[in-house]
Amino acid sequence: MRRTTREPVYLSRYLDVMKDKLPSQFLISQSINVDFSNDSSPDELWSLHDKAMNSFRESMEKISSIKELPPRAESSLLDLKSAIADRILESCQFCERLCGANRRKKETGFCRCEAVSHYSAEFMHYGEEPELVPSHTIFFTGCNFSCVYCQNWEISTSPRSGKSILPQEVARIIALRRAYGSRNVNFVTPTPHTHIILKILSALKVNVPVVWNSNMYYSEEIAELLEGVVDVYLGDFRYGNNDCAKKYSNVPDYWQVVTRNFRGAYESGEILMRQLVLPGHLECCTKPIVQWTKGNIPGIRFNLMFQYNPNYRAYEYPEINRALTHAQIQRALEIVKEAGLEDVLV
Repeated sequence: MRRTTREPVYLSRYLDVMKDKLPSQFLISQSINVDFSNDSSPDELWSLHDKAMNSFRESMEKISSIKELPPRAESSLLDLKSAIADRILESCQFCERLCGANRRKKETGFCRCEAVSHYSAEFMHYGEEPELVPSHTIFFTGCNFSCVYCQNWEISTSPRSGKSILPQEVARIIALRRAYGSRNVNFVTPTPHTHIILKILSALKVNVPVVWNSNMYYSEEIAELLEGVVDVYLGDFRYGNNDCAKKYSNVPDYWQVVTRNFRGAYESGEILMRQLVLPGHLECCTKPIVQWTKGNIPGIRFNLMFQYNPNYRAYEYPEINRALTHAQIQRALEIVKEAGLEDVLV
């Protein structure tokens, strides 16, 4: 949905989907009929996708109640997105590292994920932002970052640990959690597992908001596939420049990629942004992020986070091997106030 004005209530569509007043984006994509062949070339599949997305956007504008949702198509836009993701898997370009690994042949890139995805846990999470809880959170293993202070390093560095994902089974679990009161399904570290998530959603029949809990470092191709699927981008915006991103997460071109993806997410869904304040990185990271957000995507829910702890290999970097000081917390609050962000959670 391409919006030219912002809703007065942040995350308003998400709240309507959560209350079953409106359909989730993936259900609308399930209703868009697309006749395609798995034998078609990638260019042909993308051409069909572009045309079908026009139909999706028209439906998003038109549907004002979940009761207006057409029946599921036999061959749908969501099926097409899944087929395209499977093709990308053969020369992986899910994240902006664009490594080209053929994961079907067990080649691995930076994230070391193969074609079979794994998850370490799924549960009703009560520690997320208030709008999300209880959130049915699914923690995937592996990551396309390498943060030296990662609090989940045991699973982020072990992509083949945990349980193998069977899409039909996970869809059944999501439906069950929804029946027991989950407000959403929250996919954590999802980018390397885009192909599996699309298969899960293709098998899912219940209306539930989809939350993409990510570092926002995905490719332009994945951004196109996510439109029509993701309701809320729960996005980390960690660094205000490329040098800090490279030093602490081994990520090239961070600022250009993440700002591009936040702009796209702003147009195609709703955003709940997390900014984890790092010790000593108020002026170089927090301030540029807050100012860019105010100037480019002001109508979002912004979570200023002070939960940093020096985990994993943070001891190798003395400047961040400590907790935030009270003065740093106060300075971060001043930066947000000076910028004039309107919907801030602290």
